[in-house]
Amino acid sequence: MNGNFKTFKELKSELIIKYQKFQNFTLQKKIEEETSQTQGSEIKEILDIVDEEEEKIQKDSRRGIIEALLVLFTFITLTLFVMVKVIEINNNPLQIRQNFIYIEPLSSFFRHTHNKENIKIDWHDYKFIDEESTREGPGEHGSAYNQISVEEENLNQRLFDENGYYGLISDKISINRSVADLRHTDCWKMRYLKELPTVSVIIPFYNEHLSTLLRTVHSVINRSPSNLLKEVILINDRSTKEFLYDELRTYIADTFKPNFVKLLELPVRSGLIWARLAGARLASGDVLIFLDSHTEANTNWMPPLLEPIAKNYRICTCPFIDVIEFTNFEYVIQDEGSRGVFDWQFNYRKLELKPGFQKRPTDPFPSPIMAGGLFAISAKFFWELGGYDPGLDVWGGEQYELSFKIWLCGGEMYDIPCSRVGHIYRGSMPFEDDRKGIDFLAINYKRVAEVWLGDEYKNYLYMRDPERYGRVDAGDISYQLAIKKKLQCKPFSYFLNEVASDMLEYYPLIDPPPFAYGVIQSMLNPMICIDTYGKDEKSELGLYGCARDLQNPQKTQFFTLRHFRDIELKGTMFCFDQNEFGQLVTGICHHAQGNQYFRYDLRTQQIYHAGEARNECIDMDPSKSDEGAVFFAPCDSESLTQKWKFGFINETALNNWTKYGAEIPNFDELKRLEGIYH
Repeated sequence: MNGNFKTFKELKSELIIKYQKFQNFTLQKKIEEETSQTQGSEIKEILDIVDEEEEKIQKDSRRGIIEALLVLFTFITLTLFVMVKVIEINNNPLQIRQNFIYIEPLSSFFRHTHNKENIKIDWHDYKFIDEESTREGPGEHGSAYNQISVEEENLNQRLFDENGYYGLISDKISINRSVADLRHTDCWKMRYLKELPTVSVIIPFYNEHLSTLLRTVHSVINRSPSNLLKEVILINDRSTKEFLYDELRTYIADTFKPNFVKLLELPVRSGLIWARLAGARLASGDVLIFLDSHTEANTNWMPPLLEPIAKNYRICTCPFIDVIEFTNFEYVIQDEGSRGVFDWQFNYRKLELKPGFQKRPTDPFPSPIMAGGLFAISAKFFWELGGYDPGLDVWGGEQYELSFKIWLCGGEMYDIPCSRVGHIYRGSMPFEDDRKGIDFLAINYKRVAEVWLGDEYKNYLYMRDPERYGRVDAGDISYQLAIKKKLQCKPFSYFLNEVASDMLEYYPLIDPPPFAYGVIQSMLNPMICIDTYGKDEKSELGLYGCARDLQNPQKTQFFTLRHFRDIELKGTMFCFDQNEFGQLVTGICHHAQGNQYFRYDLRTQQIYHAGEARNECIDMDPSKSDEGAVFFAPCDSESLTQKWKFGFINETALNNWTKYGAEIPNFDELKRLEGIYH
């Protein structure tokens, strides 16, 4: 054989490898036949044919891969385009009913590790604090201001009727005014983590008086670290006051840097809940802080709220809420800490702190239910929980829904003593009900009950007003139930057993019968009764003409001598109390008796206060009718001005005073009464 050709065996082996590689049975047979009959040159021609076929197949294969990649790329591009459009539509701040798709930014604080060395710093802005200390003028340092000229009285009253507070007083006070630092003195010593998340402050408003709204905004900006406050978002819930449009837009554009204070105007009146949701959809901060539009942030309020969240993004924090008096804008302390709970009519209630909750007065402590208007929560956790249920309308029930979600779905909630924010509690509610004919509050409560209380507990709410809840439909709650299932939320029994374990002691599932209820009617003049004049906390009581229905009167005359041995303003969180000046006023019910302990004596028709040893009874001045006409005086069983009668009297319970109702902790009082009721 010619040396230029491979041996026959070599050629045959090479051909066999070729056909095995392409797995072509027909070609294999053909090669075997040819190799048994032809010489080496002919075999070489066959090999050339095979090489050409192989190269063709490879080209076709590469072309197919390229075409497939082009198809895949086109599919992915179209899919991403559709997803972006869907997200744009769903996440439009105005599309509240659409489920929000939260995409955590790559720069999110919670995507990265922070505070490895646990460095803490003093966040106080001492330069600004020093500047504020020198301020002078109306209302400065949170002081009261009430100087109104005779010519201004009508305008002052009109602005009160419009706002529920004296708007003219607000106009006379600087929008940058200083406030009193009411924190515990140890808060000055507190240090907080150096690395904290950024914040979007969300402030919805409807027909808010302009100077009050702007004071809210300026207090936030003035007293927040600039490197933490990313933006302030104002949501105009279709106000009807013209100055809340062009004038407000101009003020924002002229005063603040671009895109720092954002104004979102809703196209229709949507209510508080939807307005907050719209703001949350627009927010870009790591943490969302919700505030009402008639508030004032206090000294160093923000870092204490953020530190617990920086440590655990599933923690929600609430500031202490102080009071800005609606009459004169005085900034005063409300309390030094209490826990939020609810009764079985879904009224917000407060309980004293449990022993051991705080080692120091600066320590955050867990609270079962938020007050609702002022709180901080990470955007990540807020949307993980589904935000607010968009099926909740206008306002009401949202604080219960979110509180239940937080505690039952892997989160925690704390009140923060070193963070304080002042809040105007309106003297009246000036806004009309835009949902006339629709009991939105009952619908909201029913939605919350159906989703979170469950079959075991929801009927304890419904039984308080079966006719009302029987008339309303909770609507579609499937999405809320799906969130509950997805997050593997705990049953409501966990909330009652672990989060608010003593709530049922004060607000039992079934209310014990009261000692008495209805009006408190004067026996000197049966035509007049004790009246609150529509006021609640810290207000003195007066006299007014009795309601026709003595057992079921209007709210201002409906009082209950409860089994707690206090006198409650029916359906509120307020009870008869005694202030530091010895006056009979209303205060938040604390269930601890003391100054809120009252006993009705069937024999003398007197209402004793704080035990027999105090020798104080409720008295009145028949020559007066306004606030202060009812007061405490030394007990005199012969005095007609101290004789009263409730609309309904539970004689059995009253005749067994020491055996029925809450325990009487005052041992001397108990022994003295056992002698009377023996």
